[in-house]
Amino acid sequence: MSDRTTVHVMRHGEVYNPEGILYGRLEGYHLSECGYAQAEKAAEYLADRDIALVMASPLLRAQQTATPIAKRMNLPIETDDDLIEALNIFEGKRISPGDGALRDPRSWRHLWNPLRPSWGEPYRDIAERMRRAVDKARAGAQGREAVCVSHQLPVEIVRRSLTGKRFAHDPRKRQCGLASLNSFVYEGDTLVDWYYSEPAEQ
Repeated sequence: MSDRTTVHVMRHGEVYNPEGILYGRLEGYHLSECGYAQAEKAAEYLADRDIALVMASPLLRAQQTATPIAKRMNLPIETDDDLIEALNIFEGKRISPGDGALRDPRSWRHLWNPLRPSWGEPYRDIAERMRRAVDKARAGAQGREAVCVSHQLPVEIVRRSLTGKRFAHDPRKRQCGLASLNSFVYEGDTLVDWYYSEPAEQ
């Protein structure tokens, strides 16, 4: 058996969200038609890879994104709570610039520390649980490849954690497009390579 294992940490596809709210961990937010197409493209991209394990966040959009991959590989989807979206106090509210919760002075007390961040789950906590999920996937797919479907911020934070970058960052510069893959290559327990791909854009 090869000692090289690859864990693809994937962001889910586009979500149907006509209200434009921050849906976070709210139930029932499903993929849009475009999101389903993105998931299918990712499954096609991975079709020739030696995938041994498919894991996903318990949230519907992640499960739906994982489904075409699991079907192609004839594998079950293993649900892992460590892959869930980050907690955020603005969940269920509009937060786009110029409207919504960020214009309300009552919200400003939650914005004092972007390094933690003060409005949600601490970056260190996200990194810890996401690294735990990656380690589980690596162990479960030893010598082969695994896919872990998660959410934008957790994917960005685990990439920063594994590649030695600071957690604080500009959200506009995240390397985490819809249905994208951050792929981590291990020799045994040692991370030896990382690469990024956007199958939905190809």
